[in-house]
Amino acid sequence: GSTYSSKVFRVTFLTLAASLTVPLLGVTVLLDCPVDPQPISLKEPPLLTGVLEPNIKLRKAERLWENQLYGPESIVNIGDVLFTGTADGKIIKIEDGEIQTIARIGHGPCGTREDEPTCGRPLGIRAGPNNTLFVADAYYGLYEVDPDTGEMKMLVSTKTLIEGQKLSFVNDLTVTRDGRKIYFTDSSSKWQRRDYLFLIMEGTDDGRHLLEYDTVTKEVKVLMVGLRFPNGVQLSPSEDFVLVQETTMARIRRYYVSGLMKGGADMFVENMPGLPDNIKLSSSGGYWVAMSAVRHNPGFSLLDFLSEKPWIKRMIFKLLSQETVRNFVPKYSLVVELTETGSYRRSFHDPNGVIVAYVSEAYEHNGYLYLGSYQSPYICRLNLQHV
Repeated sequence: GSTYSSKVFRVTFLTLAASLTVPLLGVTVLLDCPVDPQPISLKEPPLLTGVLEPNIKLRKAERLWENQLYGPESIVNIGDVLFTGTADGKIIKIEDGEIQTIARIGHGPCGTREDEPTCGRPLGIRAGPNNTLFVADAYYGLYEVDPDTGEMKMLVSTKTLIEGQKLSFVNDLTVTRDGRKIYFTDSSSKWQRRDYLFLIMEGTDDGRHLLEYDTVTKEVKVLMVGLRFPNGVQLSPSEDFVLVQETTMARIRRYYVSGLMKGGADMFVENMPGLPDNIKLSSSGGYWVAMSAVRHNPGFSLLDFLSEKPWIKRMIFKLLSQETVRNFVPKYSLVVELTETGSYRRSFHDPNGVIVAYVSEAYEHNGYLYLGSYQSPYICRLNLQHV
């Protein structure tokens, strides 16, 4: 009897599955897909062994100013005062533990995906030589901000055509010590920041990668094009090259800005254990790289699984919103420190994102690592003496 009933069950199940699948397939064929994904060839992710071995060191971090700021993507200090930009378009100063809004590039209302382009989204933030702040706003462009008065000066507007194209997703910036040159990324010529998941999933190489703004001549030059989601940027300590994170490809490119190699480019780190977001100098002469997602090996990496299957990506985005898809990405926070030549020096993990839920940047100041996050309501701080 049991074989008969299991046969009946199987037939019933398959009939039911088919009756649901056929209309679903029909619907998905007819539905519009907001993205046009390209197949991407990624190498098998590096094994998480040796210095990349999973640990729980990030769980030693403390959450600061919890629920007093939201989405502090990037962090910088002038003396003992910290500055960051938040998801509600504000540029914030943290002095003696007190939070104060000093400037705002866009205007309210803020809070929804639809509001972002008018609200503004300050991402990269750096200090210039005269204790001014340089800010990259995803929607408005590059600004210089006086940290004392909050006075803002627009340097490069996203409305200005640069080599025939507007900037669509200004992301990060890095400034020479003399404040003369600013190198910055425009992550896409098609997608805005609020659609960054489309940008990752589409995998297109429409990022205008790296641009240079000269604060004296006021000229903007495009230095590199054709990257897949160019993101964080960092000048080397001797200012002879700029490193650019190519998020979708899990790698870091190097562009030479001075010396014999000037104008040339090469690969700095390939096939990283996650998708690199921002990059900052470390006190050891190397670089801190924050990963916005991890490529598990051993284990299952969703990004790698989908990379050469555009048809699955199409199905997903025909049926689900970006928010829903984002919830499927497993929480796992990872920060790596690279040496000056691009090998891994150490790594800090928080599997499941228990303390540090999302990390977009690791910024070292005074023996602490400050962890910025594009979507957490706090800044985390890790004492480097205690790891």
